[in-house]
Amino acid sequence: MTKGFRKIIRQKNAENTGFGNNASGRFINKDGLPNVTRTGVNVFNRLSWYHTMLNLSSFRFISYLVIAYVLINLVFAMIYYMIGVEHLTGIDKSDPVNEFIDVFFFSSQTFTTVGYGRIAPVGFMASLVATFEAFLGLLTFAIATGLFYGRFSRPRAYLRFSDIALIAPFQESAALMFRVAPYKNNALTDADVIVSAAIEVIENGVTKSNFYRLETQLSKINTLALNWTIVHKIDESSPFYGFSEDDFKTTDIELIVQIRAFDEVFSNTVVQRSSYVTGEIVYGARFVPMYYPDKDNLTTVLDLDKINEYQNETLPVSVGNK
Repeated sequence: MTKGFRKIIRQKNAENTGFGNNASGRFINKDGLPNVTRTGVNVFNRLSWYHTMLNLSSFRFISYLVIAYVLINLVFAMIYYMIGVEHLTGIDKSDPVNEFIDVFFFSSQTFTTVGYGRIAPVGFMASLVATFEAFLGLLTFAIATGLFYGRFSRPRAYLRFSDIALIAPFQESAALMFRVAPYKNNALTDADVIVSAAIEVIENGVTKSNFYRLETQLSKINTLALNWTIVHKIDESSPFYGFSEDDFKTTDIELIVQIRAFDEVFSNTVVQRSSYVTGEIVYGARFVPMYYPDKDNLTTVLDLDKINEYQNETLPVSVGNK
């Protein structure tokens, strides 16, 4: 057991973290969602499809809608084809391919309730299927519209976290740092941050994770307009006091970050989370400034491409020790 382990075991764990000491793997994924797999219920009860669709990327969301639209119309096209194309007027019967193409587009026109009029159902079965498809189309587009509105109107923080955290020189000692910046033109005020550290230790021969609340130099700022470098000074009250570079590289560490701010446009509080594990902590480095005045010195340029840029710095063998 290293010197760092002996020091942190005597400290009080952070309270109300929501994670057990025996949980395994990463606690929070980079997207801010808990790394938890639930069992004991079927997939329909385990997943909230509404939340799943809202959390999808725009590309995947649109792709799923297009795929579902095509598949539904293919299914109905096959149903119409099995009923018989003679029950649809206006079908091009020159060959089976043209027949199926016409049936597919008739299905899409019925599903969207457009109905150009060239092709129309004849007979009870074809009319019944067309009626049901039109009804299903109305419900489907209502759901799709609700999902579009939910994605568009949902309050989000739109924050970008640095991919790495640093152990950097700070006030003649050292500090753990990472930074975050808004990447859209939303206005965030009264932003506060909560940082917890999960550190794997061995107690009585049992491996477990202990949680610690990390004090930050600034826990709240009035306006989050530029990047915010969040700093935890490694002093006697820090669980990392006395850690060497090897300790940071060999100890299983996860930093759990939550930022809460008020969005003035939505008039609502927004929350975003992220985390950093051992392999994402760089020892002996300092972030490079990522904002500067424009050429006319009239406005400030925030260069988001530089959020992960750093330069190497020399630190003591054990951080926190002078």
